[in-house]
Amino acid sequence: MQTIAIDMDEVIADFNSKMIRHFNAEFGEHIGLNDLAGQTIQQLRPALRDKINQMIGEPAFFSDLDVIAGAQDVVRELSGKYHVFITTAAMEFPASFTAKFNWLQTHFGFLSAMNFVFCGNKRILNADFLIDDNVRHFEHFVGEGILFTAPHNIHARGYRRVNDWREVADLFL
Repeated sequence: MQTIAIDMDEVIADFNSKMIRHFNAEFGEHIGLNDLAGQTIQQLRPALRDKINQMIGEPAFFSDLDVIAGAQDVVRELSGKYHVFITTAAMEFPASFTAKFNWLQTHFGFLSAMNFVFCGNKRILNADFLIDDNVRHFEHFVGEGILFTAPHNIHARGYRRVNDWREVADLFL
């Protein structure tokens, strides 16, 4: 059986929607997802990078993210045909570990907790495919990187791309 590693944030968990809501409330701004075209919120507002990272670094920030539409059903179906691991570069925000683990158990509890991989650098992953929104994780990945479309990566080229979970299902199922 082939192995598929699936990133958490902006692939199965809607990080950006919560980030924008909190950012706008905290800083009195009115940005939307379209404002992130080709960049992260930290790149959009570099003077606020440290404050944004503090906000994201709060232990509970990741506890109530919405699930990306279709992710649960497709991941459940994939898990019947592939070895499926959910991967997250949680060490970027180490305080997020408990919230991310609890979120995964709540929304993807049909997978074994042993299939949740918390890491810093995803180059350690040994999988045939990595579905991720961040191309930097493909740099040293030995399998095929599949780019999951997110506002910050719309200009990225050179990778097979999926725009939603229906396209993931079409590709793998």
